[in-house]
Amino acid sequence: MKTDSAVPSAREAKGGRESTSRNEQGHTQIADGVVAKIAGMAAREIGGVHAMGGGAARMVGAVRDAVSGGSSSGSVAQGVSVEVGERQAAVDIDLVVEYGAAIQDLATAVRRNVTQAVERMTGLEVTEINIRVDDIHLPEDDESADRGDSEPRVQ
Repeated sequence: MKTDSAVPSAREAKGGRESTSRNEQGHTQIADGVVAKIAGMAAREIGGVHAMGGGAARMVGAVRDAVSGGSSSGSVAQGVSVEVGERQAAVDIDLVVEYGAAIQDLATAVRRNVTQAVERMTGLEVTEINIRVDDIHLPEDDESADRGDSEPRVQ
C-alpha cells in the first residue's frame, strides 16, 4: 500500500538542496546536479527523444558546446531541473521529441527509465517526474539545415 505522496518534504528539505544519508559509518550527500545528470542521461537513452531543454536552453547549450569543443558536461543536465530532499527527489524534464513518436508512450518510458536510474544510483525515492514537450523535431529540419550549409540561397 502506497501512502500519500510526500513531494513537499522533498522540496522543503532542511540544510540546503542536497540529499544526506546518515548511518553509523558516516553520511553521504548527493547534490542536485548529480541527480540532474543521472536523469538527463536516462531520458536521452529513450528512442524518440531528440533533444532536451527549451529553445533558449538548446541555443545556449549549442554555444557552450561550440566554445568547449562539445565536451561540456553541463549539457548532460540541459533541460532537467531537480529538487532533492533527504530521501526523495522530484524531477522536471523539458523534451524535444522526434516526429512520429507517441508522446504519451514516450513520456511513460522516460519516467520509467529516469526513476529506475535515479533510485538505483542514489537510493532516493523519485516522487514525481513532470515532463514538458517543448517542440517536435521534423525530418525537414535536418534537410533545410544541410541545404543552408552547402549552397547559398542568393548570389
